[in-house]
Amino acid sequence: MQQYSGLLMIVAIFAIMYLFMIRPQQKRQKEIQNFRNSITVGQAIVTAGGIYGVVKSIDENDNTLMIEVASGVRIKVDRNSVYAQAQPTQ
Repeated sequence: MQQYSGLLMIVAIFAIMYLFMIRPQQKRQKEIQNFRNSITVGQAIVTAGGIYGVVKSIDENDNTLMIEVASGVRIKVDRNSVYAQAQPTQ
């Protein structure tokens, strides 16, 4: 039994790491991916680079979005660079 206590401790540490670190991160990544797949035209978003804009068009073939960051200023971004939905300003 003494021989297996070290092995049991290592397995317990990995189980704790999985439950508290890896699993929540995987869940968060899945939520972000579901959000990216549900983006619609007219939706306010924030890119991973911190750029706020409104989606003007979606190109499913290239997996890109055309977003308007200011009046008349549009940029093309990869859909995977979208981080979150922009919160409305007050």
